[in-house]
Amino acid sequence: MLMILIINNMVRQSRQTLQKKLLSQELASCSSFFTADEIFSKVKKKDDKIGIATVYRFLKEMKKNEQIHSYLCDRRVIYSTHPKNHCHFTCERCGKTSHITLDNIDFMKKKIEGNICHFQIDICGICTVCSNKK
Repeated sequence: MLMILIINNMVRQSRQTLQKKLLSQELASCSSFFTADEIFSKVKKKDDKIGIATVYRFLKEMKKNEQIHSYLCDRRVIYSTHPKNHCHFTCERCGKTSHITLDNIDFMKKKIEGNICHFQIDICGICTVCSNKK
């Protein structure tokens, strides 16, 4: 019985190591924003025993260690391996949301005590199409 427990632990440890390695490799290939589901579907093709919970635990650990960043987009959490920003403009009339790029927020540095790593900004207003409608 003890031998079976030892073997099971060895198998479990090596499988976790393999899974973390696969997840790390997949993260290294990401150049843009990604979701946990996207990472899961790619890694699942390489190891069909991996579960979505393993992916979420891995991403949580990576975020805790500041190796990835997370943002909220369309009520979903997305991740990035780079300290990028994530900004939206949402029209209050039609509800259309578009991604916008802000290269810096230097104007905010005076108001913030500390260093900015990454940011997310949601801006609301009326889009050009809705503004031109009468």
